[in-house]
Amino acid sequence: MQTAGLRGFTLIEMVMVIVLLAIVATISVRFVSLSTQGALDVSARQQRSLAGVVISEQLSRELREALPTSIRTNSNGSCLEWMPILAASNYLTLPNASSPDRFEAVPLPYNRSATGRVVVYGYGEDLYEPKDPGPISPPATMPSGTAAVTVQFAGGATHQFASRSPERRFYLAASPVTVCQAGAYLFRYRDYGLNKAVATALPASHPKREVLAANLVSGSVRFQVEPPSQKRAAVVSFRFEISDAQSGETTAFDQEVQVRNVP
Repeated sequence: MQTAGLRGFTLIEMVMVIVLLAIVATISVRFVSLSTQGALDVSARQQRSLAGVVISEQLSRELREALPTSIRTNSNGSCLEWMPILAASNYLTLPNASSPDRFEAVPLPYNRSATGRVVVYGYGEDLYEPKDPGPISPPATMPSGTAAVTVQFAGGATHQFASRSPERRFYLAASPVTVCQAGAYLFRYRDYGLNKAVATALPASHPKREVLAANLVSGSVRFQVEPPSQKRAAVVSFRFEISDAQSGETTAFDQEVQVRNVP
């Protein structure tokens, strides 16, 4: 009986198999690479979107608590300045010749006290250049109480207000806050006092200068202010772009904030 011989692979067949395996491996690696890169790109976009939402929300929350007549920008819109509202109430009297250093007011809720500059009305006036008489006073203290309280100007200072509020309303405002872009960063400045022009004499180091955002496209931040009137609120719009350090891809953000006011 004759036994059939075993037949192996030829060299050509082995080479063809190796070539086919190499092609399949190349396609597989390329597919995996593209899929991984796509996932990384999506993740980077999500990170930029989340960062943009956080920046927009932080600015929006602060601006909703801003004194409407204090909001202003510099000439190119890269900086925004405002005075945060510490408290608001109604006055019963205002300083006069016999008591220019104090006035009577309705107490704050929850037996609170507050210290800041008193602002009455102020439409069409520059709050950053205090004058007497004028809409903004020297620093003053409003004590706690349940009946009428006396708001006293600090250090024996005196002041009279040029206008009256239709609602007998006054605000206690804190020291101004400025937000400015510098290169790839958005900085927040505080505790620097009143400056005649926006973005002048600002602090240059922590803790009075804080980083609000990073990885911004240079020159992308723009602020615009529609000032308030007796019949409508102020509107602040801002835009900025965040870039990806690896890919260079950018994401743009636009936001509008309505700042309610009571004259």
